[in-house]
Amino acid sequence: MIARLFGFHGGIKPESHKSESAGSPIRPAPIPSRLVVPLRQSARAASECLVAAGQKVLKGERIGAPEGVLGTAVHAPTSGTVIEVANHPMPHPSGLDTLSVVIEPDGEDRWIEHAPFDWRAHSRDQALAHLRDCGIVGLGGAAFPSHIKLGTGRGIDVLILNGAECEPWITCDDRLMRERAADILAGAQILRELIGAPRLIVGIEDNKPEAIAAMREAAKTMDGNVEVVAVPTLYPAGGEKQLIRVLTGIEVPYGRLGGEFGVQCFNVGTAYAVYRAMHFGEPLVSRVLTLTGNVDQPGNFEVLIGTPVEELLPLAGPRRADTDRIIMGGPMMGFALPALTVPVVKATNCLISASQKLFPDPPPEQACIRCGACARACPAELQPFELYWHARAKNFGKAQEYHLFDCIECGCCAYVCPSHIPLVDYFRFAKSEIWAREKDKKAADQARERFEFRNWRQEREKEEKAAKLAAKAAETRAKLAEQPAAGDGALAAAEDPKKALIAAALARAKAQKAASAPKNTDDLSPETLAEIAAIDRRRQTLGLTEATDPAPESASAPIADEKNSASARDA
Repeated sequence: MIARLFGFHGGIKPESHKSESAGSPIRPAPIPSRLVVPLRQSARAASECLVAAGQKVLKGERIGAPEGVLGTAVHAPTSGTVIEVANHPMPHPSGLDTLSVVIEPDGEDRWIEHAPFDWRAHSRDQALAHLRDCGIVGLGGAAFPSHIKLGTGRGIDVLILNGAECEPWITCDDRLMRERAADILAGAQILRELIGAPRLIVGIEDNKPEAIAAMREAAKTMDGNVEVVAVPTLYPAGGEKQLIRVLTGIEVPYGRLGGEFGVQCFNVGTAYAVYRAMHFGEPLVSRVLTLTGNVDQPGNFEVLIGTPVEELLPLAGPRRADTDRIIMGGPMMGFALPALTVPVVKATNCLISASQKLFPDPPPEQACIRCGACARACPAELQPFELYWHARAKNFGKAQEYHLFDCIECGCCAYVCPSHIPLVDYFRFAKSEIWAREKDKKAADQARERFEFRNWRQEREKEEKAAKLAAKAAETRAKLAEQPAAGDGALAAAEDPKKALIAAALARAKAQKAASAPKNTDDLSPETLAEIAAIDRRRQTLGLTEATDPAPESASAPIADEKNSASARDA
């Protein structure tokens, strides 16, 4: 049992607004008129499309294959027909498009053939591959591939199940723990065996007493050391490093991960998805999310991945006139959707209908007064005011020196800033610029490496050609040296490689000519024979052929007699 709880630096206590939706049981959302399933479910990796327009698919059928180390599979959320594979807006602050598979449901919701996966009868690598092929990722918001997070199966002493759900308005994990506690712990046991952790701790904020009671009751039936611990309600206690600190006292340093210190965290929704993947062979095709905010009937719904937001919002009642935007995620770390046509993805845990009454526009940004309130509130123990100055000045190298990438973008700094500076926006801008520059640098480095390799290859070919030339010249010099009584030209050629090669070429040509017999020389007229003889004499004069013996008198006499007869006739 945990003897004591620890605290973490900073944190805030905003209004929770959880009572609006926490009392509503999970309800299945109806199948929409169409599903837009992005092949990129996170910023880390995309999937390779496996289907084409017009193809029939079944629920759970793979439509995207994993690409790269961080890739996971993407599946059809229901049965139907693929009507197009095209770019559609993704749920991201940028509003950029991503390749998506658009499916028209047939209403039958027919599954593919699937069966339980016995992870104990298979190797650990096969179990991890099964999770990857089922598309299991972190459902706490980061969508990090679970098969990667499970590591090597060694060095982890404590597995933490994160049920803190610290962000205001969101209650999907709360309802999941109340209604499906046994399944969550069954999935956690699978994770525990795969990661090799002897100890399992479930951390839940103390503002969820029903969830704590349900999980403790389910833990009584579980084998092994399972502890369900209520942690103080303080945002962002659900952050990975913050929850590790509270439950174990281990403080994970800048730039390091919990796994390096023998602790690993998984969300309760992820554990439930692992349970379904192993016990039923079901890929991740739906998730529980919260609909709340400026609505008449807030609640929690199990929604198919790819459901357009515009078809989901009516489940919470008619849209009110003063609703001015929809926030995906919580009010602290979420973002306003660029359009309502964007689909639900695996990382979508909440949709908040916002209005000016609930979320008034912030006052105008003012100059930083260096009061230090942001540093006191920062749970990562950073200096947000320094990061702000360097991000604003585009001094990104200095921002990295102040551990920019350890910022979890929780929004505590902006929440307490008396100058109303949107600090997180500056930090996100700096991170994106650094990533873009690193990408450009990587591309430039690859181009430089290709150019240098090309130059090296050309130099190597030149050297190889010169070596072959030198070897040939040496061979020619050796042959010429073996010839007796060579002339001055031959001696000069033996000393000059190029002349030696030319001499060798001439010698080969002479040998070929000597070896080849004239063709088509039968029944030639005397005039043609005379022309051939004249040509041969000219060649001998130029040194192009060897001297031949003069023709016998008997051969030339008839020609002379015939010429004399012809002259007499002409006279």
